[in-house]
Amino acid sequence: MLDILVQEENERESGETGPCMEYLLHHKILETLYTLGKADCPPGMKQQVLAFYTKLLGRIRQPLLPHINVHRPVQKLIRLCGEVLATPTENEEIQFLCIVCAKLKQDPYLVNFFLEVIQDPVLHLCRRQNKLKAMALQGSASVITEDMIKDHESMTTDTGQPEETPGAAGAEHMEKEDELPQQAEELSFSLDELNVTSSPESSTACPNQDYNLVNSLLNLTKSPDGRIAVKACEGLMLLVSLPEPAAAKCLTQSTCLCELLTDRLATLYKALPQSLDPLDIETVEAINWGLDSYSHKEDASAFPGKRALISFLSWFDYCDQLIKEAQKTTAVAMAKAVRERFFIDVMEPQLMQTSEIGILTSTALLHRIVRQVTSDVLLQELVYFILGEHREPETLADINRHPLRHRLIEHCDHISDEISIMTLRMFEHLLQKPNEHILYNLVLRNLEERNYMEYKPPCQEDKDVVENGQIAGAVDLEEDPLFTDLSPDNILSAQEWLSASPPVSPEHPKNDGKTEVHKIVNSFLCLVPDEAKSSYHVEGTGYDTYLRDAHRQFRDYCVICLRWEWPGSPRSLEKCNLEASFFEGHFLKVLFERMGRILDQPYDVNLQVTSVLSKLSLFPHPHIHEYLLDPYVNLASGCKSLFSVIVRVVGDLMVRIQRIPDFTPKLLLVRKRLLGLEPEGPIIDHMTLLEGVIVLEEFCKELAAIAFVKYHTSATP
Repeated sequence: MLDILVQEENERESGETGPCMEYLLHHKILETLYTLGKADCPPGMKQQVLAFYTKLLGRIRQPLLPHINVHRPVQKLIRLCGEVLATPTENEEIQFLCIVCAKLKQDPYLVNFFLEVIQDPVLHLCRRQNKLKAMALQGSASVITEDMIKDHESMTTDTGQPEETPGAAGAEHMEKEDELPQQAEELSFSLDELNVTSSPESSTACPNQDYNLVNSLLNLTKSPDGRIAVKACEGLMLLVSLPEPAAAKCLTQSTCLCELLTDRLATLYKALPQSLDPLDIETVEAINWGLDSYSHKEDASAFPGKRALISFLSWFDYCDQLIKEAQKTTAVAMAKAVRERFFIDVMEPQLMQTSEIGILTSTALLHRIVRQVTSDVLLQELVYFILGEHREPETLADINRHPLRHRLIEHCDHISDEISIMTLRMFEHLLQKPNEHILYNLVLRNLEERNYMEYKPPCQEDKDVVENGQIAGAVDLEEDPLFTDLSPDNILSAQEWLSASPPVSPEHPKNDGKTEVHKIVNSFLCLVPDEAKSSYHVEGTGYDTYLRDAHRQFRDYCVICLRWEWPGSPRSLEKCNLEASFFEGHFLKVLFERMGRILDQPYDVNLQVTSVLSKLSLFPHPHIHEYLLDPYVNLASGCKSLFSVIVRVVGDLMVRIQRIPDFTPKLLLVRKRLLGLEPEGPIIDHMTLLEGVIVLEEFCKELAAIAFVKYHTSATP
């Protein structure tokens, strides 16, 4: 039969229907085949029917699905697919469903033929009897038992009456309105007869049959045969991307798609071991949801829980890609479901626990999820989950408004160095994601009013100072109230920091209102005193080594931030509320506290703290640049900045250097060991302090390079 139809189409002009095809359509041959396939009579007939439908739809070029005598039996056959898993016909079922999905992808409007409508009075009756507020969606699914669904299907689909579809049922629906009260009366079951409860769980336990194509594919994603499950996932990927609004609404409101995605995520997450090595979580190979074929026996780097970890990350990757490809309203609904049913219900209790092992494992998994997510919509929900949606300036009294955000930021300064490092790494990767809310929530909302500055209008005395080579409004650090607890003998004066200032670059000979870049660069380079420097003794560790990296990273950040329409210059002080008390925010507060203890913290912690601060400094927002990278900002009383924190550290360092004999030789030896230029030897006294000094020197060079690159880029036309 198929050969005849294909040959007939090849012999005729494009789009012309031949007598054999006419006969097939008018005599309902496909209905007859469906009946034989449903009964599987003779045995094996279902397999043959599925194969015939698949080949017919795949090989006939003219559009068949718009014909009622094609799409109606196709729809009925769809219901037979996925009813029982691991059947002999499973392969034919998935091939058939995928060809239907492919046809809908070619002509998305055809999806309207596959959205079945359950009679409205039945829905109304079920809603009224069950008193489910959650089901108060027009035309949405209601909680119906399987027996009722079958009875209703027999009334609406197997009677030979034309089915109603959103695309073609408007007129028929009007004609049938008179019949509906009688049908509603016939279907007037009591609540006991329906055997449903009014619990919220029942609303998801009994899915509607409005979108059977999706339901059948969802069933087949649970197939024990991995190839079948992957094909079913591919079919769903096609369906969620269809632009038809009716299909998107039906997909999210009348199927179990969101529930299946999130429930499986939760199940796979809960199957993970309570304790996983963070390094294993971080280094497990890149996950691709369609290639989840892991063999424990063949893996030389296997570790306990690797199979479960790959399965979880693979399914998360599928959810991420599905949301990325989905129609907008579908994507938003699925992402919200992942946030509510997985992030909040499953992950948050793990992240809020007090067990150090549990905190470390759950934070490492969150870090991996942050790294892996690519969908903008899912990223937005992940960001709201971690940080909350608040955008007004923080105060010390309300830093606990979003408990998870508060807890994670506190974990950056945890008693466990491992937890601190992992949480800092998570925030570092979060800051690199293309989402404006991340930086605004963590930092920018607290810098909006520039109330970290003490504003005084310029006067003639300031102009005279500028002419004498000083910067107007610059703070004498010896008189700064922040440093009154330090001995004046141990503080470098501002003049000493600027004494080695190089000549003004010929490319930028004028001061355009910003502090001249060479002064800023030297302020950072001269922060660490000569006796605490060791890089000039080792080749290839100069300031210039940071310039190339800073240039590349700053360019990448500019690309990310371009669409956020940030201002090119700081907000005018006349428009700022400088009277408001300044709080740098919980995130910067913890980072500054960590930075202030750089001489007493482990080397790895220091590297991670300075890495996060350098990433923040790279952002091309004028307030961030001013607050983190301009040493000459006239800070308001009691305010900290990154520069002032480092100055405090240097003051402490100068005191402590005096107490360590042979400080410079020891410092040089530690640097060479860290670089692998010297073999490990006897333990050196004050190792933590010496490593902290090396990190401090390198961090100051990195900040100098970032400041130079940012100035150079903004000054270049």
